[in-house]
Amino acid sequence: MGCLPVAQAQNGFNVPFSQYGIGLSDMPYNMPSAFSLGGAVYSRAERNVINPFNPASYAAVENESFVFDIGLNIQSCVLRNDAKSLTDADGNLAYLTVAFPITRWWKTSAGLLPYSTVNYESVQTKYDVNTLCDVKTIYAGNGGVSQLYWGNGFNIGKRLSVGFNINYLYGTITRAITYDFQNNDSTYCINSRRQKNTLVSNLLVDVGLQYFQPLGSQYTLHFGATARLPRNMKVKDQSLAYTFLTYASTEYLFDTVFPQPGESDTYKSELLQPLAIGAGIGLERNELWEVDIDGYYSPISGLQYNEDPSYNLFGASSLRYSPNWRVALGAEWKGDPTSGSYWGRIGVSAGAYYNHGRLTLAPVSSSSEETTMINEIGGGVGFRFPMRKGRSVLMLALGYSSIGTVDLLRRDVFTVGISIGSCERWFVKRKYN
Repeated sequence: MGCLPVAQAQNGFNVPFSQYGIGLSDMPYNMPSAFSLGGAVYSRAERNVINPFNPASYAAVENESFVFDIGLNIQSCVLRNDAKSLTDADGNLAYLTVAFPITRWWKTSAGLLPYSTVNYESVQTKYDVNTLCDVKTIYAGNGGVSQLYWGNGFNIGKRLSVGFNINYLYGTITRAITYDFQNNDSTYCINSRRQKNTLVSNLLVDVGLQYFQPLGSQYTLHFGATARLPRNMKVKDQSLAYTFLTYASTEYLFDTVFPQPGESDTYKSELLQPLAIGAGIGLERNELWEVDIDGYYSPISGLQYNEDPSYNLFGASSLRYSPNWRVALGAEWKGDPTSGSYWGRIGVSAGAYYNHGRLTLAPVSSSSEETTMINEIGGGVGFRFPMRKGRSVLMLALGYSSIGTVDLLRRDVFTVGISIGSCERWFVKRKYN
């Protein structure tokens, strides 16, 4: 049986923040063309770079063109707190998208994007007064969710375009908690493990519009808006709890705690997508430079995962869902296409963003009522190198993001992104004299 490809945003990092919900999402900062502008993407539409974050932008694809857009990221991650720090590096496929015209007023696009990543492992050792020995608790998880989309953009006159994306989210997330008793006597202390696989297979819909208003002969005002429509979905969980014995580093199953005979290990949990909206405005001058400002709001960050309370083998989560909003500012010098020098045709961009309410965690101690709000800041710069007389483009982008604080945990990520937007004329009928 065949299977869908999986796009992972960070498949090699230990990312403790990814243990919550269905993982940590880097959208829209997984695309070099987006993070080089600080994520200011809602009002932008280009002929040779695909913008899946506003489906109305597909209408900008030229009538005779086929656009192929692919990106790669190389990342270095630093985790730190007051006591120590850890550095790691990884490289991966960032995204893969295509777009082409159906008619003069209808353009379509499809692609594969990473939606979220789960990859973490942490160890905590405490003395247990009941067993009179140290217990090492290991929290581990891996997997993630990918997004396969099909989108369409429509020109409504010369200034307005609308569009929609149908997004298929799929992936498997595995989590486990292992209790390892630090002694050699298994008479009273038997190691145990709780493990759960969450299988995501759901559809979400985005809608968007863009409007372009000329201001005299030199300037154009861009406006863009998007919405991810609300949906209450179900995901399948498969859980297993058991005790085991270890001899010579080999584990042997001792007893199955869950499921008991006659019970099913599979049940349905809830996945909630609330209405999320984004809007942006941009000012462009003669296709030479552009400045964009974006805003985004959602009642929660990402998707809300609620395990069936009848099972809930992992106990209550410390994640608290609270309002999430972000602002982004980006500016770009697009290069002068009429310049006689190649260096004059190179584009330069820069941007920054602030993401409020990325995560909200419950109080560490039962005596405290204050939750911990984890925010994120970041930005990037980019360089666009025209290819094939300016129709195709090679982009080199440098990005930075920081989430959390050193009082709890801070994650700094430095990204080098490379993308190629190939814009070829595939639908031209050749004429011969």
